[in-house]
Amino acid sequence: MTAATLRAAATRLITAELAGDGAGACAVLYAPLTATVDGRTCAQRWASRSKALLASPRRARGLRADLRAVNGAAVTINGEYGEIALPQALLNGRSRFYWTANCWMLTR
Repeated sequence: MTAATLRAAATRLITAELAGDGAGACAVLYAPLTATVDGRTCAQRWASRSKALLASPRRARGLRADLRAVNGAAVTINGEYGEIALPQALLNGRSRFYWTANCWMLTR
């Protein structure tokens, strides 16, 4: 578990969101967050979320700023949790990841 693997996970998530790839975004989410909710799969929910983010010029700029910032952003790792300091928080006001199944997964 390293800063480099956490940066890679953040890059995968942001890239998926910029592409409107809900399945790609879900691949980076902590498993409990990927459940079907109200008949909508994780991929459907995140594709919709990405579409809404990209429809807002300010929020789309924020995602692009996050992607540019990933490589130089401060990373803090404490046990199984890691956070990356990005200009725009990735989920619920935070950019917090959890180490599980040999990879970083975004969590609440």
